[in-house]
Amino acid sequence: MLLDHPVLFKSLCYLDGRWTHSDDAASIAVVDPADQSTLGRVPMLTREQIRSAIDAAERAFTTWRWTPANTRAAALLRWHGLIRQHAEDLAVLLAREQGKPLHEARGEIGYGASFIEWYAHEGRRLDGRSITSHIDGAQLGTVREPVGVAALITPWNFPFAMITRKAAAALAAGCPVVVKPAHETPFSALALAQLADEAGLPPGVFNVVLGEPDMAMRTFVGDARVRAVSFTGSTRVGQLVAQAAAAGGVKKLALELGGNAPFIVLGDVDLDEAVRIAVAAKFQTSGQDCCAANRIFVARERYGAFVDRYTQAVARLRVGPALSGDVDVGPLMHQAAFDATAARVEDARRQGAQITVGGEPHPLGGWFYRPTVVADAAPGMRIYDEENFGPISAVCAFDSLDEVVARANDTEYGLAAYVCGRRLDDIFTLIRRLDFAMVSVNGVKFTGAPVPFGGMKASGLGREGSIDGFEPFTETKYFCLGNLGIPVHHG
Repeated sequence: MLLDHPVLFKSLCYLDGRWTHSDDAASIAVVDPADQSTLGRVPMLTREQIRSAIDAAERAFTTWRWTPANTRAAALLRWHGLIRQHAEDLAVLLAREQGKPLHEARGEIGYGASFIEWYAHEGRRLDGRSITSHIDGAQLGTVREPVGVAALITPWNFPFAMITRKAAAALAAGCPVVVKPAHETPFSALALAQLADEAGLPPGVFNVVLGEPDMAMRTFVGDARVRAVSFTGSTRVGQLVAQAAAAGGVKKLALELGGNAPFIVLGDVDLDEAVRIAVAAKFQTSGQDCCAANRIFVARERYGAFVDRYTQAVARLRVGPALSGDVDVGPLMHQAAFDATAARVEDARRQGAQITVGGEPHPLGGWFYRPTVVADAAPGMRIYDEENFGPISAVCAFDSLDEVVARANDTEYGLAAYVCGRRLDDIFTLIRRLDFAMVSVNGVKFTGAPVPFGGMKASGLGREGSIDGFEPFTETKYFCLGNLGIPVHHG
């Protein structure tokens, strides 16, 4: 792979400040989803090697936790500076291993870097508080302390930003991390490790390991020295992580899981604006996004016109390999994702939905699927009921706010929701009544470092980003100082 800074392309894991291979020589191929060509191979570590990464992080904790906040911040800012310096190389690397268009990959690198910068500064303000005393002669207060070693398990759809969003908060708080990226997209994580090394993060503070997924997860969460586990992925796997964590002791647990986002188009909307937002909210990352607008509900009086314009806009989307030029939609991540996408469309077709555009594999072949609009989608169809990780979009009509609230909330998920409209009373009604943790109104961009990102119901526990992102990695310690010579009230 041609990079200006070739050392960013790593095929080894990073433990305790050193690059290492598997003790038993096990490795797996990493493929470009655009053509299934092999980009490289990475080692799959043994259980003992993963435990050695935890060993290294535990040793590092004894000094990193006491490192002054300004010193930790300076190291994170050096890391951030190197990421910005090599942003184009990192975007190319990400686009090749994940398949998303290069402009989206560039956006993810910038987005991911922003968390490191934000938490570097915010870590200096991770303050306790003074408590007005109710005890004679005593002073009361709290301090925030790091919990210890943090295990971070991240997905393949955002292989760069999902690491930095977690790791920046943990490191700024004083917690060393062991990262287990998805084996489909490991090179972004290993490039981050290279730049962490160049930035001078001490050995053991930032570790990246790969291993058989279930074994690696259970090794992390079952180790008593791991005090925090942060996972992003499917709800099904998140439940397994929670079960394993419960069996492995009491730990801090943060889960960012699946979604089935509603996109509600009210009757007073500007249709062209609503179509533009809907296309962006559904088809970025080829639809492989837990915040993707899966179910589009349109006020009945605008339904026909919306479907026509939305269909035309989706038909104009350009499909192709990430680095092939002006591309809007890339390939699906793997064969299983492709097969699930095709099966959902066929299920909707059999049940009477109208395929207004797409609905078939793309002529490029491989794991490319044509961007698809399924009109008249209904409950009972897989495309309506399930989280769709693909470039397929379900659209249906509604007749009242009460109806659309009930239908939007009729899902186990509660991550993101979208509303397009103009009347503030309707908008605020939906903001409050939708059972989703994040509601975006008249726009597709709603996340960022200062934002508490997370879900309700089966979409997860805890928040990432914002000051709330420190919660999985810190404990509040209360103190009571008595006998300080303060006059005591005697009645």
